[in-house]
Amino acid sequence: MKIYFEDVRVGSRHQSPAVRVTEAEILAFARAYDPQPMHVDREAAERGPFKGLIASGWHTAALVMRLVAEARPFGDTEVLGLGVEQLQWPHPVRPGDTIQSESEVVATRASKSNPAYGIVKITVTTRNQRGEVVMIHSPSCWVPRRPRDSN
Repeated sequence: MKIYFEDVRVGSRHQSPAVRVTEAEILAFARAYDPQPMHVDREAAERGPFKGLIASGWHTAALVMRLVAEARPFGDTEVLGLGVEQLQWPHPVRPGDTIQSESEVVATRASKSNPAYGIVKITVTTRNQRGEVVMIHSPSCWVPRRPRDSN
């Protein structure tokens, strides 16, 4: 089912599925994209400020993107990201953590540059199994308006 800009309501929320983060995934991502000691070296991470291995924030962001995509807050409608106003990682993601995201529509407006689209701003809050916020971000998305010839 397609969800168009006209169907989106401020305050609506969507819960994502959950995903368990493994040490192997943390190490593989960090080795490829963020090879800092707290992400790739267990012994160095134990001595560091987090007292253990943690996922790269960019790994967390990639996982959250997958979770939001799987939650399909706009149904089958293709949505384009325009940017992110806020991106924070208040608590680290550790091996064995299970994370889940909730998206909330916080604003909508017509697109000034293309009347066939609207802009939807959402806040995505991701928590671990202890309820700690591990990531919060506020993307804006370009959502197609309902075609004039559809009901």
